Amino acid sequence: MTEKAPPVIEITGLHKSFGNLHVLRGVDMCANAGDVVSLIGSSGSGKSTLLRCANLLEDSQEGRILFEGEEVTWKGNAHHRVPADSAQVRRIRTNLSMVFQQFNLWAHMTILQNVMEAPVTVLGQTKVEVETRARALLDKVGIGDKADAWPAQLSGGQQQRAAIARALCMGPRALLFDEPTSALDPELEQEVVKVIRDLAAEGRTMILVTHDMRLARDLSDHVVFLHQGRIEEEGPPDELFGNPKSERLQQFLSHTTSQ
Repeated sequence: MTEKAPPVIEITGLHKSFGNLHVLRGVDMCANAGDVVSLIGSSGSGKSTLLRCANLLEDSQEGRILFEGEEVTWKGNAHHRVPADSAQVRRIRTNLSMVFQQFNLWAHMTILQNVMEAPVTVLGQTKVEVETRARALLDKVGIGDKADAWPAQLSGGQQQRAAIARALCMGPRALLFDEPTSALDPELEQEVVKVIRDLAAEGRTMILVTHDMRLARDLSDHVVFLHQGRIEEEGPPDELFGNPKSERLQQFLSHTTSQ
């Protein structure tokens, strides 16, 4: 019998505070290869912070984080806890590509240069091999004709699709999306949603912080509802959306789905 691969990301007992503000209060989360996990909840519930802790963009004060079975090593305690191995942090970050709400494209680089930059400078790959892959990815997200344009010349939806191509160009083990459509108007939002749906159909491992309940319901294998820094309820989307058990989730869904 083949041994089951460890989860791509596994988090247990995670606590995160900003000063006296306790944002995450003992959160457990897991994403296996090919899973789409959606994090939902009100503003301030800890969704984006959890994503940033998973990618080691934020240091947590307590709890375990494992990437494909390899546990992040720490030194210090509580607010003085930081990763102990900078090489490990770089390795994990390059395998967990993040797509932000605000596209974070470099204004002084063309779209093609934006997509190519990290594989060349971080991974040390040659420009020739990266350019071929970058152009193919821009085609994949539907903006191959914008390779030589500047970010300011693109719509918000096109910039976000460029940001997704940039994330994919690193060849990551998982994609982390932090509210990828919330800065877009509804028409442009659908362009980005289509790309995310296509990636899910390919079996990509993704963790998605989203305000779009339809997207979470349609795409996810597992949905996590965060409330005040804790997991209030989690499970398969049909169960969570079709038969929410906690009163808080019922209230949340009645507000978000009626809008």
